[in-house]
Amino acid sequence: MSLNDRVSEVLPSVFTDLERLIAIPSVSSLDDHHEHVLSAAHDIQGLLTDLGCPDVRLLEAGGKPAVYGHFPAPEGAPTVLLYAHYDVQPTGDLAAWSSKPFSAIEREGRLYARGSADDKGGIGVHLATLRAFDGKPPVGVKIFIEGEEEIGSPSMSALLDTFGDDLAADVFVIADSVNWNVGEPAFTTTLRGMVDATVTVSTLRTGLHSGQFGGVVPDALTALCRLMATLHDDRGNVAIEGLTTYPDPTVDYDESRMREETGILDGVQWIGDGPATARMWTKPAASVLAIDATPVRDASNTLVPSARAKVSVRLAPGQDPDAAETALREHLIAHAPWGAQVEVEPGQNGAGSAISLDDDRARAALDAFTEAFGVAPVEIGVGGSIPIVAEFSERNPGALVLVTAVTDPTSRMHGIDESLDLGDLAKASLAETLFLERLAR
Repeated sequence: MSLNDRVSEVLPSVFTDLERLIAIPSVSSLDDHHEHVLSAAHDIQGLLTDLGCPDVRLLEAGGKPAVYGHFPAPEGAPTVLLYAHYDVQPTGDLAAWSSKPFSAIEREGRLYARGSADDKGGIGVHLATLRAFDGKPPVGVKIFIEGEEEIGSPSMSALLDTFGDDLAADVFVIADSVNWNVGEPAFTTTLRGMVDATVTVSTLRTGLHSGQFGGVVPDALTALCRLMATLHDDRGNVAIEGLTTYPDPTVDYDESRMREETGILDGVQWIGDGPATARMWTKPAASVLAIDATPVRDASNTLVPSARAKVSVRLAPGQDPDAAETALREHLIAHAPWGAQVEVEPGQNGAGSAISLDDDRARAALDAFTEAFGVAPVEIGVGGSIPIVAEFSERNPGALVLVTAVTDPTSRMHGIDESLDLGDLAKASLAETLFLERLAR
């Protein structure tokens, strides 16, 4: 039986298990879902055990558990680590979903549910690959399914410190990016890093009557807004000194496609200068993610004494995240308007990545994905951050880190009506299976 036939044979069981896994609301950012996170980990542990994996464990280092399985390499064969994550984002407004977010439903060849694309679909690809080989892959396989990716992988460094030998490999396949289009695969070769911080602006010991003192005393919310506005110049370029850039990508991004994929409103302009792909993938970007202040429904004629915001900055590949964190802090303090007091509490940070595909292993992957999809992968960048890519590269010199995908630009990861193209799931599963077979040669 050909590998194509084997993958086709196992896909129905993979779809069934994927739907069951999706039904577990493993939202790592919400304490109320802690038991669901554990349930998802145990479910995946059982799936690996059913495959006959001789070494299945939960790895913990102070955070959510990661699921680990090891199929030892045949003599002389390399070892591949297959990565995905089982934790998911919160649902947002339930009323905005077309169907229940944790009850997978198929419509027109797509599977709609929270986590279907990001990243339980990636788990499905790895399961299909291992099942196609009947639990006896032709190379060594370590499977590593994380439970904290959606909260920035806070215990990842500790996991790698504690279980470094277990998590070492010759090739890493990170099934957690995005394809160029439906039916058109991509290898992600650049990823931005990130830093974020909570900034608190204070101007008063207590609130004051806005009619009595307005015009003399600055309120904290206005000061905060002015401070947030200094993150960009008038064109929308990031204005934080000390941030670096990376060479512009060679891939172009059609403006009409970008308008459709983003849903930008009529009349709203793009921000920043340079090619769109550079602004999205290789230049820094700053965003104000949230503001804490008096809600409108509770507003009174009072000068707000204190307000805070969460700021996120995406970093060019190669930027030192610690240096970027310092640059952000210094910018926020230096640009405080009217002498307002500013406190900056650092949050997460992680390095970006630039990946070379110039070796025989990468060429084997290129051939495998081209055969499975019928079209060669596009080398792209991604503006998001997957810090584990840099961690794996730094800790495994000479290893190939291949960032693949099962999602597409219409999958709405993190958004309402997240979905996965089932045809692409099948093709990605075949591609990964063919890749392992070629590596064994």
